[in-house]
Amino acid sequence: MKKQFENNRQLIFYFLKGSKAYFILAILFAAAASLFDLINPRIISFTVDSIIGSKEAGLPAFFKGFIQGIGGIAYLKSHIYFVGVFVVIVALIGALFRYLFRLFNSKGAEKFVKVMRDGLFEHIVHLPFAWFTHNPTGDIIQRCTSDVETIKRFLSEQLTQMLRIVIMIALSLYFMSTISTKMMLAAAIFIPIIVTYSLFFHKRIGETFEKADEEEGILSSIAQENLTGVRVVRAFGRERYERQRFESQNTIYTKAFMKLDILITWFWSIGDGISGLQLLTIAGLGAYFAVKKEITAGDYIAFVSYNTMLVWPIRSLGRVISDMSRANVSIDRIRYIMNSEEEVDDKDAIEVDMHGDIVFDHVSFRYNEDSPLVLDDVSFIIKKGTTLGILGGTGSGKSTLMYLLDHLYDVSSGHISINGVDIQHINRDYLRKNIGLVLQEPYLFSKSIEENIAIGIPTATRDDVEEASKIASLNEAINHFKNGYKTSVGERGVTLSGGQKQRTAIAQMVIRKTPIMIFDDSLSAVDSETDAKIRKALDENIHDATVILISHRITTLMQADQIIVLNKGKVAQVGNHQQLRSQEGIYRKICDIQNIGEDIS
Repeated sequence: MKKQFENNRQLIFYFLKGSKAYFILAILFAAAASLFDLINPRIISFTVDSIIGSKEAGLPAFFKGFIQGIGGIAYLKSHIYFVGVFVVIVALIGALFRYLFRLFNSKGAEKFVKVMRDGLFEHIVHLPFAWFTHNPTGDIIQRCTSDVETIKRFLSEQLTQMLRIVIMIALSLYFMSTISTKMMLAAAIFIPIIVTYSLFFHKRIGETFEKADEEEGILSSIAQENLTGVRVVRAFGRERYERQRFESQNTIYTKAFMKLDILITWFWSIGDGISGLQLLTIAGLGAYFAVKKEITAGDYIAFVSYNTMLVWPIRSLGRVISDMSRANVSIDRIRYIMNSEEEVDDKDAIEVDMHGDIVFDHVSFRYNEDSPLVLDDVSFIIKKGTTLGILGGTGSGKSTLMYLLDHLYDVSSGHISINGVDIQHINRDYLRKNIGLVLQEPYLFSKSIEENIAIGIPTATRDDVEEASKIASLNEAINHFKNGYKTSVGERGVTLSGGQKQRTAIAQMVIRKTPIMIFDDSLSAVDSETDAKIRKALDENIHDATVILISHRITTLMQADQIIVLNKGKVAQVGNHQQLRSQEGIYRKICDIQNIGEDIS
């Protein structure tokens, strides 16, 4: 079982693997840049008071020695441009450190977000199939994109500057205190005011952002559903309805974000007002103390400069606190995914010979505790190398049987075994690699036909692909395409017909040559002649595989060694075609409806 993240801090540190060094270097360079930014006001103060004026310079011994070494104060008075050059040098060094800060900060942020995306994707692909039925695709995508970017922005633009802000505030207050303790206290008193009002907005912004983020997830789901199901929307003339549904949700989403924008506007407006008041207070106090000769003109200029520098860190500190609420919401949403339990094999899970009997032993299943039984006490045996046909109405549990065999769900009660081993004790990856499953609505990737057929076998050759396509009666259709096997199928196979998509999916499965092959109503979109050709090719080319055919078409099932009929989740009839055709029951009724006579074989 993967690690559970008890809080957001644990999750952030987990994703910081590989990027910590970048962020540490970024913080160090940010601190160095802050220090050099604070040197120039002292140089300007010294120039005004001691070079232009006559005040004795209260400099450290190192600087006094340096000034004496170049000719003393008198020399600087006649060569004042030296001071300007020194100011430029200090500014350039500060700019270099700021560049290095941004460089390593950006590298750290990109590394961090890459690790987060990789970790999320790796975790999501190992989540149980049931998890995806309870979480809309659009919402998952929104969490993996928008929320990841929110966290990245906060970490790279806000959190990494936290230490720089603290250092800047501490150094600014220190340098201010060397000029005037009274004025320093006057400037410092605004810090708790800004922090207090930021905390006041912190919770409110967080709650509003969470609501807006959830509404964005719903909007993304609607957009995703309509883009992937565009043909269905068009076919049923649902454009107007879907547009209204999208616009309605978009209005809700917009109102949620407008509420958030109003809160942020109030936050920044109040902050601007407090910052402006601080600047005016310090400017007025400084002028007052300068007139009273408590500070010099140079000290006044330096103090105002420090105060101006102090305003940005204090405002940034407020922004960090405010944006933290948004980041916390996004981290919570990511943590929900990361804390969802992955599929876990038994510690003693094994790999068995899949060429064996398949046994369903009193299997019952429901999708959740509140739902009714989909399968109720189902038992049957499929002998190895034989073909089983499954017939049943909509909702009778036909596909669910195959999902259980593929261990996409756990049975509610009973057991399923292959070659005498309960599938609970078989390694899931190994099990699924040895079970070929073709669904009624196959999913094709936006690649070429050749790439889609060979998607399960990376080492497959062109000859392997052509052989599989011939068995699936697909090669003739491919030869009519201009680009042949290189033809792109488009997103979800949109450029192919329903029958071509099904046959491509059949070729996908056939090329893998799995011991167990399942056709879940996967011949429904092909005509009876093609159906017969495919079944004949399968019989000729697949000799030792166990085949399971699910269909509503009797002609597809009638050659099976055994046929089971499901009705409302229970096994209603078992036998071969001749036996079931001669019995009163569901199978015979369907035969009569489909005009299947007893003489057809």
